[in-house]
Formats: sequence, C-alpha cells, structure tokens
Amino acid sequence: MSPPPDETAIRVDHLPYVARLETRPPEAIDLVVIHCTELPDLAAARAYGERVLYDASGTGNSGHWYVDRDGSVVEYVPATRIAHHVRGHNPRSVGIELVNTGRYPRWLDADHQAMEERYTDAQVDALLGLLAKLRRELPALRHIAGHEDLDTERVPAGDDPSVRVARKRDPGPLFPWPRVLAACGLHRLP
Repeated sequence: MSPPPDETAIRVDHLPYVARLETRPPEAIDLVVIHCTELPDLAAARAYGERVLYDASGTGNSGHWYVDRDGSVVEYVPATRIAHHVRGHNPRSVGIELVNTGRYPRWLDADHQAMEERYTDAQVDALLGLLAKLRRELPALRHIAGHEDLDTERVPAGDDPSVRVARKRDPGPLFPWPRVLAACGLHRLP
C-alpha cells in the first residue's frame, strides 16, 4: 500500500552543478511541469542530468524531482534553484520527471512517435504525494502543465526531414490527467 499523499519520502541527491543554478524565492513558483524522462531508467536520467550543456554557466538540463517506476522520489535540484527543464517557463516553474521510456531511443523519428509505456500506480501515488507537499511549501503554486503543453515546437523528423514531429510529447497520451487533476488541487494551463 502506498503512503498517504503527505508522507512521500524524498531522497536528496543534488546534481554536481546545483550551486551554479540561479536562485529564486519560493513565492516566485506558480507552475509545476510534468515530464517523462524518455530514457530507460533512473540511472540514465541521472547521467543525462549531470551532463554540462551550457558552458557559460556550467549547468545542464534537469527536472527538480524524479519519480521512479517503484514510486521512489529523488530531488536533483531544490525548488529554490531554477532548473533548465522547459523553454520559456523555468523561472516560474518546477519540473517533475517520471521515469518512462517514452519514444526512447528514437525520440524524433517519424515512425517512432508512439508512447506505449503506462505509468505505474506507485508513480502516480508518489506524484500526488509530491504535489501535495509542494502545495504546502510553495505559496503561489496554482498551475500544472505537461511539457507538451508548453513546448509545442515541431521539428524535422530524424528519419525523414520532410515530416515534422513534436519536439516534446511528454508526459504523453498515457499520463492519467483526470486522476491527477482530480486529486492535486492545481489548474491545468490551457
């Protein structure tokens, strides 16, 4: 049985560059963005998060919290640091990544756009617990969105540049939005 939503345990394992990420007050955060890793497991997500992609700052791309298939939650970046997880919305948002293969390993191939892995009940229960905790700790938190809601760019497909595919599709068609919205108390951005 899953713990009640207010008892979600979070293991802290900050990324090596976390101190280089810009700070912000908790009151600046009004949005949580749901992602899926589109990688095979948490170890691959960690390796990706540790990669330095921005030479000027010495930082990379990462969500704040990662929820594994078994419901375990790891914090890579504290809420008071601005992580690079969604174009144009990072200063006002926190990102939650759910471990899920998504379109891995051919993310942008036109013939590989189906996202067929379901989210586990343990993941969704842990996500709801984490959202309840964030609502208590972040006074301005009111909104929720999927990565696909905010980054709607279409790009040439990797296997056929004449076809355009969504750059981001996460958390994808199998994410249980009705269940999450009914329980989380946040409003989904249109």
